Amino acid sequence: MVLLLMLIAFASHVFILHSVAHFEWNLAMEDAIASCIILGLSVWSIILIIKAYPTTAAITWYTLFAALLVSGITLLAEYEMLKWSIITTDKNDYQEWLKHTLPLRFLIIWILNSWVATISAMRKYITATDTRFQQQADASVLLKEAELFKLRQQLQPHFLYNSLNSISALIMIAPDKGQEMIGKLSDFLRSSVKRESEDFIPVSDELLYIQSYLDIESIRFGDRLQVHIEKENTEGATIPPFLLQPILENAIKFGLYGKTGAVEIIIHIVYEGPMLTLTITNPYDSNMQPPKGTGFGLEGIQRRLYLLYARTDLLETRRDEQYFTTILKIPQRHVQSRAD
Repeated sequence: MVLLLMLIAFASHVFILHSVAHFEWNLAMEDAIASCIILGLSVWSIILIIKAYPTTAAITWYTLFAALLVSGITLLAEYEMLKWSIITTDKNDYQEWLKHTLPLRFLIIWILNSWVATISAMRKYITATDTRFQQQADASVLLKEAELFKLRQQLQPHFLYNSLNSISALIMIAPDKGQEMIGKLSDFLRSSVKRESEDFIPVSDELLYIQSYLDIESIRFGDRLQVHIEKENTEGATIPPFLLQPILENAIKFGLYGKTGAVEIIIHIVYEGPMLTLTITNPYDSNMQPPKGTGFGLEGIQRRLYLLYARTDLLETRRDEQYFTTILKIPQRHVQSRAD
């Protein structure tokens, strides 16, 4: 493209000098060659000058000033070169003509340099802007991942605290159950480590993990804890790991604390269209509040869902005099491929 423009400029220059100004062919050729060489060096210089500018601040004024300065230097260099290099019989006439065309030459050189400088400055600004946006995007992703990791890590200390307290009590009154709980807790934590790097897992894997969690809780609470899981069309559905456990912990906290009889918690899972819906229902007594700090809390789940899906309508809670219901909705990103 640049070569084509140079050829067009060269041909136009020769045509103007020979056909319009009526100079000989050899003089027109010499003038065109010298002018194109100087002009090419001028364009190359302006590109290097814009590229060397260390920032994009005030780049517009810098570009205009650089184009004006380089154009003036280019005109002076072209004039001196043409004045001493052109060898012809009508040299005096040519030099007189050359002086009269200096303003026009300067205008052409300045327009070309300004155009090249503006394009170079725009490319430099766009590149800097893209780099800045990419850095901000990378920082945002890293911050999001760090917050997600923190939210996931907050889950285990609460559960471990409760489990270790139960193990301590069981060792004194029922050593066999205490030993059984230690084994189940070890298997549960081993499974947690394996899942740590996963962003999404099948619902079936999450339910196996939840069953391990419930096995431990069943040792703590015995026959008082009754959990029923109902599934409808969950084939192919996925869920972020470690999402269901804190909701169950919340259900157990509100359902069992302060009560002496058996408590039934119902988990209903259905996969319809682009959404996996989990409904967790547990008994609830508004007059009996569990001790603070015994669970992870639904706020962490809400925050994690927002970080994953940028939506605030995926977690809903309802309560009446007898029951507390948590509704969790998980968008299925692979629903299109599933339909195919």
